[in-house]
Amino acid sequence: MAEVLSFRTEASKANGGSLVLRQLADGVLRLTLNNPPANVLSIAMLETLMGELQGAAADEAVRVVIIASTGDIFSAGHDLKELTAHRADPDDGEAFFEEIFALAADLMLEITRLPKPVIAEIDGLATAAGCQLVASCDLAICTDTATFCTPGVNIGLFCATPMVAITRAAHRKQAMEMLLTGETIDASTAKDFGLVNRIVPKQYLTQVVTKYASVIAAKSPMALRIGKEAFYRQLEMPIEEAYGYAAEVMVDSVMTTDAEEGIGAFLDGRMPDWSGE
Repeated sequence: MAEVLSFRTEASKANGGSLVLRQLADGVLRLTLNNPPANVLSIAMLETLMGELQGAAADEAVRVVIIASTGDIFSAGHDLKELTAHRADPDDGEAFFEEIFALAADLMLEITRLPKPVIAEIDGLATAAGCQLVASCDLAICTDTATFCTPGVNIGLFCATPMVAITRAAHRKQAMEMLLTGETIDASTAKDFGLVNRIVPKQYLTQVVTKYASVIAAKSPMALRIGKEAFYRQLEMPIEEAYGYAAEVMVDSVMTTDAEEGIGAFLDGRMPDWSGE
């Protein structure tokens, strides 16, 4: 669990759990950002979401995580009012800025390192660190009215930390376009850029995302854990090294109980019974 920070301004709300709604059914954990209208990533929101993800990592009942939101904005990113308020601190807010940007980075890394797939369900605007949150998830499905941007340059602040996730999700030139112009892109453009996997009508969003999550949740949890870790590790390797590493992963995978069960079930024409080992 992340250490409680002295900068938290919404401690009672965070401790009550209302900032993030939690629903677990059939192996799918739905975490809903619940701080409309903007669902800002305040200190309290970041810590609450971090705690939920760390809990999900240790919970065998959780196979897949969905991150959704209430209201018309998926997330407007960091709370500019919270940031501005700390300019009155004796150090002009430097300690707070270091704390919140480090915490945001830790959250994004927690998503990547979580041994279970994470799906972003986006309805509305995902901007700045909110767009970073989308880019950090393993999959992203949005409505046809969803929009995305990294508008830091519009207020004299380059979106440097969102850049890390976005440049690893979107194509390089398109990521730079978003970062340099700060302009908002629509769902279709976001899909072309590589930020989202699918676009669905608003009325079917939750249904489609839940179906995707359920399909994934039915797979071997061992295979998902090994596969997700391998996916991100090999991305940072030269191709020869990546193939060597991937071959080792395949050997380790085929030696698992789940692989033996899965292959046997396929050959026998039956559904596998996963043990997670």
